[in-house]
Amino acid sequence: MKNQKGFSLIELLIVVVIIGIIAAIAIPNLLAARRSANEGAASSALRTLHGANATYQATSGNGDYALSIASLGAVNLIDSVLAGANGKSGYSFDALSGNGTYVQQPRVAGVGGNPATFACVAKPQVNSGITATGTRNFGIATDGILGVESLGTTGGAGTMGAVVGTATTPSSYGIFPAMGQ
Repeated sequence: MKNQKGFSLIELLIVVVIIGIIAAIAIPNLLAARRSANEGAASSALRTLHGANATYQATSGNGDYALSIASLGAVNLIDSVLAGANGKSGYSFDALSGNGTYVQQPRVAGVGGNPATFACVAKPQVNSGITATGTRNFGIATDGILGVESLGTTGGAGTMGAVVGTATTPSSYGIFPAMGQ
């Protein structure tokens, strides 16, 4: 029996502890990488929505922007995942008033009859804790400038959407500061 080969219980426990330490170091970094990827996907999706709306206005909309994100999906300008109500990559795409998935500003009567305008925001579906899908809100309006708002360390809801430009020209600057500023 003395010639048996194998690992003792102590050796196995040491290996388990080492694996646990490595996991404790690696998992937070992996979650941070996932949040960063989700935020990149959200900003990209907003740019896609902006381009799809410009195309919709020039083609199917006869000068007006789409009434909803689903309308853009119905004419195949965006994919079915983005057009769906469940969001994409951990982000929800909401109306600024918080009661829908998109906000359509009414047609504005002005000099030359301005076309309808739009604004759309992306908010993380989970904005705090270890399972947070993002730490920033994003928004885009007719002007095409992508705005960003940090939720801070507390994971609060932020103030995004309090003001969207003026009554005649929604602006991403009115949503929150533009990226990189």
